[in-house]
Amino acid sequence: MTGESDRGGVTLRALQRSIEAMYGAKDAARGDAATFLWLTEEFGELATALRSGTQDELALEMADVLAWLATLANIRGIDLEDAVNRKYGLGCPGCGKSPCTCDPAEKP
Repeated sequence: MTGESDRGGVTLRALQRSIEAMYGAKDAARGDAATFLWLTEEFGELATALRSGTQDELALEMADVLAWLATLANIRGIDLEDAVNRKYGLGCPGCGKSPCTCDPAEKP
């Protein structure tokens, strides 16, 4: 995949660009509602892999979920890397710390 970072990993922005290059026209024609349905189907497949899949199957389902999320972000014009940095770049969005010190019973 193109757009790898200096540390050898793929950035979210590079993933979105790669997905756009591979599937952009198809994704635009499908639209956000149908894409969201595909994303939810992938969550179901991820749930199955969590319950009874191999480590490799689990990893591939996680990759599928991420790819469909990137697709949805592309359709809606969201830069995931920017969004993640804005929300989590300075620590937990609830308490502002890293590691998080929020009450474990509450969603941060």
